Amino acid sequence: MNLQENRLINSIINALPKAGKTIWWLLKIIVPVSLIVSLLQYWGVISVIADFVSPVFSVVGLPGESALVFISCFFLPLYAPIAIIASLNLDMREITILALMCLISHNMIVETAIQKKTGSSAINMLILRLLSSFLSAFVLNVILPDNTTTNVIKAESPAFLNIFDMLLYWLQSAGWLILKITLIVSGLMILNNVLKEYNLLNIISKAFAPFMKIFGLSTDSSFLWFVSQTLGLTYGAAVMIESVENKEISPKNANLLNYHIAINHSMLEDTLIFVAIGVPAGWIMIPRIILATIVVWLVILSSKIYKKPLST
Repeated sequence: MNLQENRLINSIINALPKAGKTIWWLLKIIVPVSLIVSLLQYWGVISVIADFVSPVFSVVGLPGESALVFISCFFLPLYAPIAIIASLNLDMREITILALMCLISHNMIVETAIQKKTGSSAINMLILRLLSSFLSAFVLNVILPDNTTTNVIKAESPAFLNIFDMLLYWLQSAGWLILKITLIVSGLMILNNVLKEYNLLNIISKAFAPFMKIFGLSTDSSFLWFVSQTLGLTYGAAVMIESVENKEISPKNANLLNYHIAINHSMLEDTLIFVAIGVPAGWIMIPRIILATIVVWLVILSSKIYKKPLST
């Protein structure tokens, strides 16, 4: 076995314990939350909550029934809201506005916990994402043309005869989710270690450096920004947490990155989920990039005016 093979094998072996630790931490949050939300949906509790807050959605040009989608996305990944959208009588303009809100404020419990673990205030991130959702939806409702018409691909929403059917469905979904998290997080940690071993992270950082300057972020945020855009917060958590714990990124820069990716992350997978049902990509990508950039620069400006540290 030559030196290069040894380096590669050691990178893989060293990545696995770190991946296992992060996978276990994620699953301790995701699995119970998923079960609780599934039960609340089955018992109709989420529908009651949605009815209560539905008047708020008229402000952003959405019917009251859209509140059910947003409440579901708050607790769950985007696949659940997509299923609910398929069962509602919404036009493409309304779905586009709702999609933008969901892309900013989905899976909040898990993703806020991740951002807290990487050094940001959970309350700040939660408030930021909620306010950003409604602000972006309000603006989009004003500027979005009325002729936003593309075909909507409908999906079947599961109907359960009893709670045992629901629990069986949840177990199957949870099993696939556990497998997906295990494979993706392990693969990502191995990739991260290999890139470090062969000094390839510097190349990635340099490639995205010009964009980081525009976004108000540091160059050492480049790889983490790339991970968050391609794999999202949940699957990118392993790399982000390790980078913060190993002091590969400063608390200040990690916090600024969190402000950006709180609004704008998973530009690949999450965007394509909505594009697949007919939502125009530009209307749900460009507003997030612009808003995330504005927010970061406002945070920087605010810290200079009020002389507050950016590390929290």
